Amino acid sequence: MHWNTSQTVAPSIPAGAGQIRPRILRTSGKVWITLDICSVMILAVLVTLYRLHMSLLQANALLMRGALIPGRSAGILLTCLAGYAAALVLISRRLNLYHPVQLRGFLHEQRLSLQASLSSGLLLAGALYLMRGNDIPRSIVVATTLLVTAFLGMRRLICRISLHRSLRRGVGARNVLIVGTGPYASAVRQHLERGGCLGHRFQGFIQVPGEEAAPKVKPDEIVGDIDNVFDCARMRFVDEILLTAPNSRKGMTAVLLKGARVHGIDLRVIPDPYDGLAWQNPVEYIGQIPSIPIHCQEIPEFGLFFKRGLDIAFSLVALVLLSPLLAALALAIKFDSPGPVFYVSERIGKKGRVFHCIKFRTMVQDADRRLAEIMHMNERDGVLFKVSKDPRVTWLGRFLRKYSLDELPQFINVLRGEMSIVGPRPPLAGEVSRYDLSHLRRLDVTPGITGLWQVQGRQDPSFASYVSLDVTYIDNWSPWLDFKIILRTIGVVVAGTGT
Repeated sequence: MHWNTSQTVAPSIPAGAGQIRPRILRTSGKVWITLDICSVMILAVLVTLYRLHMSLLQANALLMRGALIPGRSAGILLTCLAGYAAALVLISRRLNLYHPVQLRGFLHEQRLSLQASLSSGLLLAGALYLMRGNDIPRSIVVATTLLVTAFLGMRRLICRISLHRSLRRGVGARNVLIVGTGPYASAVRQHLERGGCLGHRFQGFIQVPGEEAAPKVKPDEIVGDIDNVFDCARMRFVDEILLTAPNSRKGMTAVLLKGARVHGIDLRVIPDPYDGLAWQNPVEYIGQIPSIPIHCQEIPEFGLFFKRGLDIAFSLVALVLLSPLLAALALAIKFDSPGPVFYVSERIGKKGRVFHCIKFRTMVQDADRRLAEIMHMNERDGVLFKVSKDPRVTWLGRFLRKYSLDELPQFINVLRGEMSIVGPRPPLAGEVSRYDLSHLRRLDVTPGITGLWQVQGRQDPSFASYVSLDVTYIDNWSPWLDFKIILRTIGVVVAGTGT
């Protein structure tokens, strides 16, 4: 099998309704809500300090004594400020500003952001008037509203530019299957591919009985039919299915919805409504294409945001503090045996994307070419390969592996977003090509330097146990679980139980 670093890996693997009440699971936008609230509070504090010509410590001392602003106006100001932040969040949520940015245009987003900020500011001014906060300088209210408006608009612009750059590199893009092969399905596909910033990567068409393929639909682009649509989705790491077959929807939509809920895949309908399943659901736009989401998988976005922040902070600190050790190990490897300091191999990451994994070299220079000579010594079953006394490993390499020091350069992969501190180990392309359909579950998340298997089942030769522990981690993930795995990893490294 040929592996292309610019594509998602899709290994060739054999494929193994009634009325349903509509339900939508939307991401909560907790990260953006938190950022909005923090922005309001910080900007309000800065404006107040500037207007009253005070330092933060002075203002805090006066506030504690109730003397920051004469009379009872300090309490009124704090109450109205909290109300302003709440109004901003509620109005922004009502205007769908916490939905993915690629579902709306730039100017439309800026207009909605302006509307939310100014509307909240008017409510703040009205509340102060009704509550008779006469001692509160109106300049603080006006300046806070204007600064929040400008700051939120600029922040959304920066986030949009950053997101678009990432999407052009394929980072964060959602893999999409299109149900239908007619002209409408072909037009949707062309629109998705023209709009590179929409965040969707086309993975193929699904044949619908009785529908003829459009001239622009190539036979090799039809990857399956309705009966095996979710097997096709699993093999291609599909995040979302678009239903475009207008003449074959009766009964089929309910079946697809049921399967989408079971497999955790988003399902969208390209209008119009049908079967009563989408009558109560809002219309969202993918670029200029209207769609009706009838099932969306809930994402723990606040937890993932925290995980990514921890990854970046932990990796930066580790690379800085361990830089003398990294330099010493690099010199030792260079003097120990001929060959490069680092061993860079192609690994399969989240959603089957290929990346270059960096490790300290622990084997002789021609180790890959000598692999066939020791295949008979394999001590693991199934897909895994491991030899405890591998003749290709150098003397220094055994020491590095014993204390997992060869893994340290992977903090660079973590900073680049290709790996996480904790997660399933990234497999080789040859291993993934031998996976069963159920094994692909471990590629649903970002791979990690350490994981549940490394601290709990490292010496277990069973591939089934290897996959089971990874799936257990995915199903039960939490920041606290990551923290416990990191602590246990430190114990494993200090004890020298690595291989």
